Amino acid sequence: MTLRYVGWRLFQVVPTAAAILLIGFLLIHAAPGDPVLALAGQNGDAEYYAFVRDKFGLDEPLPEQLATYVGQVIQADLGTSYLQGRPVAEIIVERIPATLLLSVTALVLSSLGGVALGAFAATRPHGVRDLAASGATLAVYAAPVFWLGQLAILVLAAGLGWFPVQGMTSPRSDTTGMAAFLEVAHHLALPALVLASQEVAAVFRLTRVGLLGELASDHVRTARAKGLAERAVLVRHALRRPLVPVVTVIGGRAGHLLSGAIVTEIVFGWPGLGRLLLSSLQSRDTPVVLGIFLVVALFVVMANVATDLAYRWLDPRVQYR
Repeated sequence: MTLRYVGWRLFQVVPTAAAILLIGFLLIHAAPGDPVLALAGQNGDAEYYAFVRDKFGLDEPLPEQLATYVGQVIQADLGTSYLQGRPVAEIIVERIPATLLLSVTALVLSSLGGVALGAFAATRPHGVRDLAASGATLAVYAAPVFWLGQLAILVLAAGLGWFPVQGMTSPRSDTTGMAAFLEVAHHLALPALVLASQEVAAVFRLTRVGLLGELASDHVRTARAKGLAERAVLVRHALRRPLVPVVTVIGGRAGHLLSGAIVTEIVFGWPGLGRLLLSSLQSRDTPVVLGIFLVVALFVVMANVATDLAYRWLDPRVQYR
């Protein structure tokens, strides 16, 4: 991997970000509904409506609004929330840690779980555990995330009482230190498992198919002939090459995880970007909606870049030009 290639991939983020900004701005402003009515109510007079439009620049032509917004973004300014009167960047930064905690935890769980299940199934292909793992992951993948969330709440939280029903911490909780960490982890476990369950199937299938081919290859048979333990053969000789397409899927599914996190946060009352997006859409707080759209889209782009750069580490045969 050369620094020139890394620089080129990072440079490509700039036009991509510009296209994301343009498309997001046009889509949000083309959506039905008037933010002025959401701000000023349905019973205001024309003079007050005109004042609100002038205050937020909504009386300007759309190209001028776009130019103003682009200038703000270049200066790392995502605008000001219509409802809260605070900088959008400040509002989003407050919610990002909760969303990242949920998404990254689900990504780790789905990646490790998918690879482990794929290896578990591939070592005994077409047997009972292979069929069971394949059927279970396919069934979970086919189920909508909001349905899985509701089912998990009814059975595991409300029914068995193993997990809290909603939130990131208990109401009026004043724990600190390790007690606070354990409380957050307890609240995080169920939504993270629900979100991760949607991603396990893709990682499982790729790992299983790749390992089936690798376990029958000559270099794996040679390793076994040398007397290596089956676990060492699997980890050191068979698993590395199938991980390349798995990393592709993991990086590509980062955006899907974030979109799923939005639904999961709403179901479990998780205080992240998902709940903020829902409340902002309902109140037509356009700067906040556009800011979330831009931040999430850029995160997905950077995840894809990081995935591309990880290929060489996993497979030295990959050459960058």
